[in-house]
Amino acid sequence: MVHLENFSAEILLLLFLIIVFLQSGIDKIFDWKGNVTWLKDHFSQTPLQKWVPFLLFTILIFETVSGILCGVGLLEIIVYGKAEYAFYGSVLSCISLLMLLFGQRLAKDYEGAKNIAVYFIPAIILVYILRT
Repeated sequence: MVHLENFSAEILLLLFLIIVFLQSGIDKIFDWKGNVTWLKDHFSQTPLQKWVPFLLFTILIFETVSGILCGVGLLEIIVYGKAEYAFYGSVLSCISLLMLLFGQRLAKDYEGAKNIAVYFIPAIILVYILRT
């Protein structure tokens, strides 16, 4: 239980990122066609239009690996009191969010970009906490 007390903020933030990224990855897997259709329309006026399936697959991989690393990191904290995988998961989560932010800005979806920034804040806080 000592690890739970010493890492309470990290555990809560990791749970947040696990929920965000695993749910998003699962949604992309089970509704691939719907996501591709929506994103092709969303990026129809950008240079990314022809790359949507490839980029969606790339985001799927980044989000899923981020969620898995955060999950492994959560277990590592609880069992061993270490946070190596949690750090990697949180950094990869930030990279994933920056990729999404870039796409939203390119599509001139500023409201969507603002929503991604809300997710970026806890992710970057976790990176900061884990690096110290």
